[in-house]
Formats: sequence, C-alpha cells, structure tokens
Amino acid sequence: MNHPDQQDIQIRLAQLLPAAQSMQENLTAWRRDLHIHPEIGYEEIRTSAIVAEHLQSLGLEVQTGIGKTGVVGLWRGLEPGPTIGLRADMDALPIQDAKQTSYASQSEGKAHLCGHDAHTTMLMGAAQLLTSIGRPASGNIKFVFQPAEEGLAGADAMIQDGVLEHPHVDAMAGLHVFPSLQVGEVSVCKGVAFASADFFTLRIVGKGGHGARPHEGIDAIAVSAQVISALQQITSRMIDPLETAVVSIGQIRGGTMAAAIASEVEMLGTVRTLSAEVRQQMPIKIRQIIAGIVSSFGADYELDYQMNYPVVKNDNQMVDFLTATCDLMAAGPKWQYTRPSTGGEDFAFYAEKVPAVFFRLGTSNGQPETSYPLHHPMFDLDESALPYGVATLSALALHYLDQPVNHHK
Repeated sequence: MNHPDQQDIQIRLAQLLPAAQSMQENLTAWRRDLHIHPEIGYEEIRTSAIVAEHLQSLGLEVQTGIGKTGVVGLWRGLEPGPTIGLRADMDALPIQDAKQTSYASQSEGKAHLCGHDAHTTMLMGAAQLLTSIGRPASGNIKFVFQPAEEGLAGADAMIQDGVLEHPHVDAMAGLHVFPSLQVGEVSVCKGVAFASADFFTLRIVGKGGHGARPHEGIDAIAVSAQVISALQQITSRMIDPLETAVVSIGQIRGGTMAAAIASEVEMLGTVRTLSAEVRQQMPIKIRQIIAGIVSSFGADYELDYQMNYPVVKNDNQMVDFLTATCDLMAAGPKWQYTRPSTGGEDFAFYAEKVPAVFFRLGTSNGQPETSYPLHHPMFDLDESALPYGVATLSALALHYLDQPVNHHK
C-alpha cells in the first residue's frame, strides 16, 4: 500500500486544529454536562451511557461493560494494519465542588476536579473528528473510555477484560489536563514520566489510661508522633539522594478525649517513587522503622501496605512521535520537555504492555480561576483548551496509521 508523503501528512494534520475549534460549542456543552453530573470510580453509569450512544451514532463498533463501566469504540480501517489506542478516564473525585458557576457539580461531595470530564469530552471529540474524515486506509483506532483512574485501577480492570486485544493494540496515547501550562501548550517527559503511587494504612496499638498518669499506659499518639517523624528519615537518609521518594501521611485518627491516653491511632499514607527498584525497597524500610519504634515503647502495630500504580514509563520513540506530530500540526500545540511528576497515573498499566506516550495539555489562561491545582475544590479550566486535546489525539492516530508498516515494529 502506498503511504502519504510527508507533505501530504502535514497538510492533513494542519487541518485538524481548525476543524476541532469549529466544534467548540459542542465540546463545551459536553464537558459542562459531565461536570454537572460527576460519577466516581466504577459508578460511571450515566457517563458511560452518554459515551456509548455518541460512539454508536458515529458508526463505531462499541463495547460496554469493559472493566465494569468502561466503553470501547473501534474504528476499523479499510485494510488490516496496526492499531493505536487513545485513552480517556471518566471518573470524578469524592470532593465537594466549591466553584460558583452555572456548571458546578450538582452531586453532593463529588466533582470533576481532576479534569477527567475534559478528557472524556476530548476523546468524544476526537472520535467525531476522525470518523468525519473517513475510515483509515489501513489499521484501526481504539477509543478507550476508562473508569476508576482515581485509585481504583480501572486501566488494569480494562486490560483484564481484553481492551488491548481484538484487535491487538500496538501503541497507546493519553493526556492529562495541566493548569501549570497555558492553553496551546503540551509538555512531555521521556522515560519515567509519573511516579508509582502506593498507599498504606498503619494502626498503632498502645494501652489506654488516664491522661494525668501517662506512665500507666502506652500512649499511641506519642508513639505515632515518633513514627511519623522517623518515616521522613527514609527519604532523607535511607534512599540514594539521586533517587526520588516521597512518604506522606494524609490522615490520622486517634484518641477519645483530652484527659485520656489514646490506646489506638490509625493513619493513612502514600508513597511515591520514580524507580521500580526504590519502590520495592520502600515497604521493607517503612516496616523496619515502624517495628523498631513501636517495640521500644512496648506498643504494637498493624500495617496494610498496598502496591497500587507502577511508574508511568513513556516509550522514547512514542515521545519523539508525539513531538514530531505536534510540529506537523502547523498552528499548534507548542511542545516542551518537562521533568517527571510525583503524581500517580494508572495509564502505567497500558505503558507496561505496549509502547505508549502520556502527555500534559495546558488548560490555563493565566487567570486565577484556571490556575488552581488538580484536586483543588476550585479547580476549573479554560475550555478553549478542549480543541487542542481533540486535535492532538486525532493527529497522533492519523500520523501513526500513515507510517510505513516497519515503523510499527
């Protein structure tokens, strides 16, 4: 089969951003509807139904219930060839929306404060844009709408349900909105791009007593204070300073009243690393620290350590492919290299299986309302960023399938 030359490819890709910008009204309406009606992990019933109906209206082959509430749309080419997967996550966060906007969340204690509503919107837009162009000459495009990214490993659930097969996915691409970048900007990292994200629950068991006679009890709060302080020594004194590791305690509960020695304290924490080797060391070192301190006070402990998300490792050739694609898109987006993030992402599970690239898309216009960090109760984005996501995802798919067969080996 004859493949387009570089000039033909550039002409095609240069048309994508203007086409996506012509969809701005629909993109904004889709995103705001999803924002008003957020659904947390594995509860994305309404969202999945909207996505499935949209994909069916475009003539795609649609599967629902993949990874429980995930949706997959397949756009087959006219002839066999490689398959590229494009992924968006659909779940919201269990956080109260604090924005005073017409599209603020109407669900108590739930909100799209990590931009997954925008991710879903952009992939819906990419599906519409790519199907309007027509079937690829060869190869296929899979649109992967994933549930439960926020700590519940929806990517792994979809993989277990066969999302990377029938047909086999040869490469994956995904993005995340990023308020530290301006609209029209993209950043990407070669190699490890996002940290592993593991979690633990620690229960310190002491002995209750009267607050006026602490020597008769074993103060679980005092023991916990020593443990929390010592855990920080892992990253500063027990890990190679050229490596990255974070140990953070995010929640602590214990005690019943001011004049009583606490018999138990429970704390929740997270551990982040940028190295698989360091990741394996962390639970060993954490348990070592806890055991030593607790035993010295005569207390006891229970530690539940959950290995959650591995590091996101971008394929270097896919990173080069992304930057080359952006260059061919004429008016944008403008790309830059960036440092790895200690944030976690379950896109890692796809990147373990196939060559993949995960990049950041700018969503700020420089004003305070679009500059709040991810997971902040006031998080919002400049919706003029939506067409950039649509166009970049679409360009990646078209450019990938336009390459000679040996490019995909």
